[in-house]
Amino acid sequence: MTQPEDRNRGGAELPLIVFGPLLALGTFTALLALLAGLFGWHPDQMLVTAAAVGTAVVAGALALVYRQITQRQAVEGALHNVEARVSSMIEAAMDAIITVDESQHVVLFNAAAEAMFRCPREQAIGAPLARFIPERFRAGHERHVGRFGESGISSRRMGALRIVVGLRSDRGEFPIDASISQITESGKKFYTVILRDVTERIRAEEALRHSQTELRELAYATNSVREQEKSRIARELHDELGQALTALKLDLTWLSERLPAGQEAIAEKLGAMQAMIDGTVAATRRISADLRPMMLDDLGLVPAAEWLVQEFTQRTGIPCELRVASPELELKDPHATAVFRILQESLTNVARHAQAQRVEVALGRVDGSVTLNVRDNGRGFSLDDPRRPNAFGLMGLRERVSLLGGEIRIESQPGRGTVLYVQIPLEEGTQAQ
Repeated sequence: MTQPEDRNRGGAELPLIVFGPLLALGTFTALLALLAGLFGWHPDQMLVTAAAVGTAVVAGALALVYRQITQRQAVEGALHNVEARVSSMIEAAMDAIITVDESQHVVLFNAAAEAMFRCPREQAIGAPLARFIPERFRAGHERHVGRFGESGISSRRMGALRIVVGLRSDRGEFPIDASISQITESGKKFYTVILRDVTERIRAEEALRHSQTELRELAYATNSVREQEKSRIARELHDELGQALTALKLDLTWLSERLPAGQEAIAEKLGAMQAMIDGTVAATRRISADLRPMMLDDLGLVPAAEWLVQEFTQRTGIPCELRVASPELELKDPHATAVFRILQESLTNVARHAQAQRVEVALGRVDGSVTLNVRDNGRGFSLDDPRRPNAFGLMGLRERVSLLGGEIRIESQPGRGTVLYVQIPLEEGTQAQ
């Protein structure tokens, strides 16, 4: 855009063209007159020399002035082309672009801004920027722009911590994503904001959050039903099948005691049947405990965790130490079940993959949350490695923790073991009395 001082300089070129050569000619004429007086030149000789020198001086001056004018016209033409291209880009931009002066009145309003705010450019130019902001946000926005102007920062995003709201001419409000920049021109500040309507993005984010909430609720309900079904099956195995097997064992014992002498084959068969029943009873108890240990419901979390650690050591031969911050740490469901299952799955992962020689488990309560740490000195792994197909152990842990609004962190390096940190907040009334 051509500035006023540029036009003033353009008007000053005419005196330079007219008086520049005359001033140069007069200077050389005076110099020749001085030389003629010193060397005694004839007037005719001085006239011829003055004419020749004057012609050369005028021609050189005119050539210099013409060159300056040509260069200036080329620069002004290039500047005009740049301004035209910038204006074309601003008009073609998909985002709304608005420039305001120090008093926050609009001086530039592109076509996208017209469409976004449904306001003709003729009405927007010169209007206060507050016209496009809901009244409840105007004072805060004005202070925000003022602080930005004093900060010296050239540009930054607006509304990083909150939603910026725009106001259309029909008084309809809509969310926008905005960035602001500032420049100083001729001692005056101008602020340019680039705006994007994010209504569809906000709707998509809300739909995604709603979907995630529904999925979380569904997973929570599914997990609760699964635990209830496991508890029911464990009870039936322990109470009904276990009692039936015990009664059958007693009957076999009764038959063995009353078997006539000389029936060695029958006695051997009865002994084999007793051994099979003993194995079946043991398997039933193990399956029942894996499904849902009765002591978790009958005695609470700490005894169940102690049993789980002891059973892990007996089954794998890996020493496992359990540290409980408070023996009175008892939780109600679903927290007790979640902590028990997380510990159970963690120890299962150690037995399958860690190749550890020692495991340490710490159970406690900090700032209204239950904490569980499981540390092993096994081979570890890289957290950046892709998940193996059909390996859902860590995914299951994260799901259980997420369902209760907790946090889980895993630290591991190849050859340096693995540490699992779990923290689950306890809502009011979840701690057992």
